[in-house]
Amino acid sequence: MKKISLKVNLKNNSYPIIIGENIIKNSGAEIIKVIKKTNKFLIVTDKNIPKIFIKSVLQSIKSKRKYLLILNAGENTKNIKYTETILKKLFNHKFSRDDCVIALGGGVIGDLTGFAASIFKRGLNLIQIPTTLLAQVDSSIGGKTGINSVEGKNMIGTFYQPKIVLIDPSTLKTLSKRQIIAGYAEILKYALIMNKPFFKWLKINSQTLINLTNLNIVSHAIKESCKAKAYVVAKDEKEKNLRAILNFGHTFGHAFEALKKYSATLIHGEAVLYGMMIASELSMKMKMLSEEEFYEIRNLYHLLDINYDIQNLFKKSEVNKIFEFMKNDKKISGKKINLILLKKIGQAKIVPADLNKYIKPILNSQFN
Repeated sequence: MKKISLKVNLKNNSYPIIIGENIIKNSGAEIIKVIKKTNKFLIVTDKNIPKIFIKSVLQSIKSKRKYLLILNAGENTKNIKYTETILKKLFNHKFSRDDCVIALGGGVIGDLTGFAASIFKRGLNLIQIPTTLLAQVDSSIGGKTGINSVEGKNMIGTFYQPKIVLIDPSTLKTLSKRQIIAGYAEILKYALIMNKPFFKWLKINSQTLINLTNLNIVSHAIKESCKAKAYVVAKDEKEKNLRAILNFGHTFGHAFEALKKYSATLIHGEAVLYGMMIASELSMKMKMLSEEEFYEIRNLYHLLDINYDIQNLFKKSEVNKIFEFMKNDKKISGKKINLILLKKIGQAKIVPADLNKYIKPILNSQFN
């Protein structure tokens, strides 16, 4: 496969996205192209990342002043405690703002490391090398950083752009099918909110994509997703309006994750898949999305054997708990929450929805 180059065009801090098979082995050379004065490097990763990837990045960096920090894996690592662990490592090795921190891993490592980088001396160079499908198509791009708290997911964070995003599709071969499907959730999201031709392409190619049987198909899906994310971020870097459409399915999904205490029983992409199905159903019930297109979405879930029934996750008695988490969401204004709903496949809309009129009923209806 050929190397693919994209760009996130911002008023300030524009940066490239490079997609290429085995590019991880050449990551040091790619980094030096965009950060020429860096003297020190800290690679932050987790215990689930294969040692071969860590070794490849370390060997590609020619500087002698390179350091490694391996954290516990999982959503529970994305907190203030581990933020302080990264900061302490940077201080101990006397990093400056000209130096560089590299996030090597999935969305948790990317979000956590990005947040630490953004607050260390008010910001040092950040590189994203995502190794999961979800991080490659979504969380590594756009500059959202964050950590979780008892109040909810990503309630503490910053906007802080990386200097470059390096995406190596060959890293996906080490992932479980569960993790691939979790990443597929974000790919499907882009198709549903802004690209109907891409949705039609997914109907044909999703099995190949999920099974990783053709890396050219995988790379095309990554490219289309990154293009969509880059377009939205360029239009609305700080989420004042348009960028909010990227939250399709996430408002419900974040509440589900919070209730599960960010445990491995429900990972982020799975929560988004549940959330997108409920948001699609609500779009139909609010007379926006046609029944025909709603069933077109549902049929794709069936085709791929993707579960979307939250009765498998929660009891009806827990609806109030889900509702309480949603009431604490960042997108709340008064008694309404800004939901992202579908007008049709390929077109999303921000809808201020009354919590009691729409949210509670749609949650309760999942248990009928």
